[in-house]
Amino acid sequence: MRRAFILPALAVGALAAPLVAPAVAAPATAPAPAVARTAGTTTAPVLAAKPYMGWSSWSLESTNFPGYGGPWLTESHVLQQADILASKLKSHGYEYVNVDAGWNVNPNTQKNVVDEYARPAADPVKFPHGMKYLGDKLHAKGLKFGIYMAVGLYIDAYNDGKSPILDAPGCTTKDIVYPDLRKTSGWDNVSYQLNFSSPCTTKYIDSIAQEYADWGVDFLKIDGVGPGSNQGDEAHNNVPDIQAWHSALEKTGRPIQFILSWSLSHDKADVWKQNSNGWRIDTDVECYCDTLVTWNNSVKQRWNDVVPWIDDAGPGHWNNLDSLDVGAGPLDGLNEVERQSHMTLWAIESAPLYIGDDLTHLDPYGLSLLTNDEVIAVDQAGNPARPVSQDSPEQVWYARNTDGSYTVALFNLGKGYADVTADWSDLGISGKAAVRDLWSHKNLGKVNGSFTDNLPPHGSRLLRVTPEAVTGRPGVPLAAHATASTATTVSLAWLPVNTGTATSGYDVYANGTKVATTSGTSATVTGLKAATGYAFTVVAHDSRGRRSAAGKAVPVTTPAADGPVAYEAEASGNTLTGNASVNDCSACSGGKKVGNLGGGNGSVAINNVAAPEDGTYLMKLDYTDGSSGRTVVVTVNGTAFQLPLPGGNDNQWGRPRTVTVPVRLKAGANTVSFGNPSDYVSDIDRITV
Repeated sequence: MRRAFILPALAVGALAAPLVAPAVAAPATAPAPAVARTAGTTTAPVLAAKPYMGWSSWSLESTNFPGYGGPWLTESHVLQQADILASKLKSHGYEYVNVDAGWNVNPNTQKNVVDEYARPAADPVKFPHGMKYLGDKLHAKGLKFGIYMAVGLYIDAYNDGKSPILDAPGCTTKDIVYPDLRKTSGWDNVSYQLNFSSPCTTKYIDSIAQEYADWGVDFLKIDGVGPGSNQGDEAHNNVPDIQAWHSALEKTGRPIQFILSWSLSHDKADVWKQNSNGWRIDTDVECYCDTLVTWNNSVKQRWNDVVPWIDDAGPGHWNNLDSLDVGAGPLDGLNEVERQSHMTLWAIESAPLYIGDDLTHLDPYGLSLLTNDEVIAVDQAGNPARPVSQDSPEQVWYARNTDGSYTVALFNLGKGYADVTADWSDLGISGKAAVRDLWSHKNLGKVNGSFTDNLPPHGSRLLRVTPEAVTGRPGVPLAAHATASTATTVSLAWLPVNTGTATSGYDVYANGTKVATTSGTSATVTGLKAATGYAFTVVAHDSRGRRSAAGKAVPVTTPAADGPVAYEAEASGNTLTGNASVNDCSACSGGKKVGNLGGGNGSVAINNVAAPEDGTYLMKLDYTDGSSGRTVVVTVNGTAFQLPLPGGNDNQWGRPRTVTVPVRLKAGANTVSFGNPSDYVSDIDRITV
């Protein structure tokens, strides 16, 4: 989300003539060789084969730290940052210089500057030599040039519908938007929604893409994209925009990385993957305060919000966690422990590493973080990690590498010192494993069974764990979990094995008896008994019959013969406390839900949840959440665990979402409650057990 420097000075609905930039004479740049945009091609390299690395201007533009803010963005400041990037950081992989919002906004009027064809143009005060000049300067330093714009047609570019579209005879700005001038983008006062039923509109996008290519642009970020950016209705459906931009950038013949912002809806993940090289999964990391960021606003939220996107990242398209503000202590707003954890998460998620600091004020500790080549190698390997569990603030995240080693991160996301333990059994490791600390570059020796460290608040460790060699059989299936159950069936899923000999399939066992074989990574076991406890394990095998060790057991107790049973959150027999209230929800079960939960003053307890015997049951939770996601504290008969719930990023609070989690119930009546003493909670529709 970018809130400054692109807002028109006039009230919403008012129109004024755009500012027109003077032309900067310069010959067009010859287009670079075309590069494939998606993974899987065999004819050309993949654009964004690895997460990009560089620097971006927005963190410094958005802060109230003395000497920065809106006026800071100028040609001279960008080139100053580029000099340091080239001299100190380029050798470690940092190469992009991304000029964010404000490059095309007049500082006096706060209006977007456009040319005679309604295309964004450089503000002549901030960038007196124009953007072609800037691109040439950056390229001469061996760097790459990134630029920014908001989605749609800038309101300031409309010009009462009279501006012509380049290379589109008869087309004007009136022809490329809807007659009712509906607003789009996450801000609703920046852009009109483009109407792609008119061929003029595609011509308009093509003209801007070619303009950027002629300037030598290597990177384009489109901001305020929906669904997402806290918008989800039809006026904020920018899928046609993104498809048109993808096509237009390809037609230029120049390899231009294409990134979407600010917090995209995961519901459209397939569209984003097909048409871009990456997407922001969350709101801005900046705090819009006296520093660049703070831990609570909003670095910490990314540990939850990235999880639904983990499997979407890969060569050609990456999960973008936003700027990396770890290089200059007083400016960052984080202590050293938090700065390390900030970069650790970005690295293990293979997120783009783009620095938001003033590079003229990097401190020795910050520079050591940004130039740790072992940590950078984790990021560039493109193998995003995932959490073993998120039911507490003490978390272990891991990625199994194709060479049989593991990248393992330990995090203490809580407020006090705490032990965090990586259990080898969760990783499919038996026996000893060699452990190396990537931040300190130290080998810690061979460790048996588990690795534990007492971490400070918000602290972390980043490890390379290498098991003793096991040859001649596939690796152990990891992350097996149950996804659904009935009285006579249980469905399971697990991660594909990417180590050892080639895996040809998997066998599923229930209480030691083989009950299913599959070539995929999921199975439904049938013929089970109602109200019976089972322990499921998964074993991989290859074409020669060699078998892995069994993965960690998954306990599931099947419901009674008449189960599973649904329990409405709004039912009269439940207990609502504090501000919790029953609200209408036409798409929810029973047309109702319970909202106003959390914040220390609102909870709902669903009473008399029946279980036929003691055991671990699957609970399907239906909820609504139009934010990026919230964490609910689930309490079952007095025992609590935290459960992050993914949101839609689209402000759609009437659309039910579902997660399934195991809960430990006792025989007879149980109470399951939902709240959070320190944060707000998603709205609860019902549970099914």
